Amino acid sequence: MDQLHLMNVFVAVVDEEGFAAASRKLKMSPPAVTRAISALENQLGVQLLVRTTRHVRATDAGLQYAEDARRILQSVESANESVAGVNQTPKGKISITAPVLFGQQYVMPSVTQYLQQYSNTQVEAVFVDRVVNLMEEGFDLGVRIGQLPDSNMRARKVGEVKLILVASPDYIALHGAPKSPKYLEEHTLIAASSSSLGKGWRFLKNGEKVYQRIQPRLWVSTNQSAIDAAKSGFGITRVISYQVANDLASGALQTVMEKWQPEPLPIHIIHREGHRTSRKVRAFIDLLANNLKKTSALDWHS
Repeated sequence: MDQLHLMNVFVAVVDEEGFAAASRKLKMSPPAVTRAISALENQLGVQLLVRTTRHVRATDAGLQYAEDARRILQSVESANESVAGVNQTPKGKISITAPVLFGQQYVMPSVTQYLQQYSNTQVEAVFVDRVVNLMEEGFDLGVRIGQLPDSNMRARKVGEVKLILVASPDYIALHGAPKSPKYLEEHTLIAASSSSLGKGWRFLKNGEKVYQRIQPRLWVSTNQSAIDAAKSGFGITRVISYQVANDLASGALQTVMEKWQPEPLPIHIIHREGHRTSRKVRAFIDLLANNLKKTSALDWHS
């Protein structure tokens, strides 16, 4: 069988975690999928999948092969698109990921605009509050907030945001506002377990870095729940500035300890492709970057 065909079938089985789901995705019969996987394993002399009555999972060798196969298949697709010409209309499916609130507020408008502009495209958008490995999880691109570790990912900076403390005007009127990190012990604090901010909050003033351990009275599972609790007047929470841009503009929330805000966090669009980025991915990156750079809540500085 054709090597690229076998790779494509194998990647589909790994991604869909099953033969039946992969056959539906590829529009192949289940026996044809099974034959393709058997042919690939026989050709390589390595077991790529572990099959049980309920699950199919990749072996360690299978996971590595799937990663390499995805890269090869993407390179082939990019090469084909390159030959077809840079002016070719984008078509096909792309998968993107971003933090939950950022995705909902700032990525989705670009997704719908992209789909309306290019009728032969599909988008899978997954918004989660954790660091996603694009290669391992099969995403074409993502939005990352914070400093980027050294990697082979390509990145385009599109803005900056800040970590800020916020509370409602009613809470501040009743309890006052803390003047420095040590006074947070005297206040009611709200924290989100989905946040990567941890059990301590870091501050910066005049070059002085301060780490303050916190003891929240309320832990919630989502950033939006923490924001809602703060808006109700319950206490103080720490958020990323874009998450409450509208609430700050309307006066529903106010910032406290502004002089202690740490350095801004960069926002990047990252993608896992090489120098021949596919037309469909490149078109979405250009569209999203242009839209984000025009968003005042992201404090873009050219």
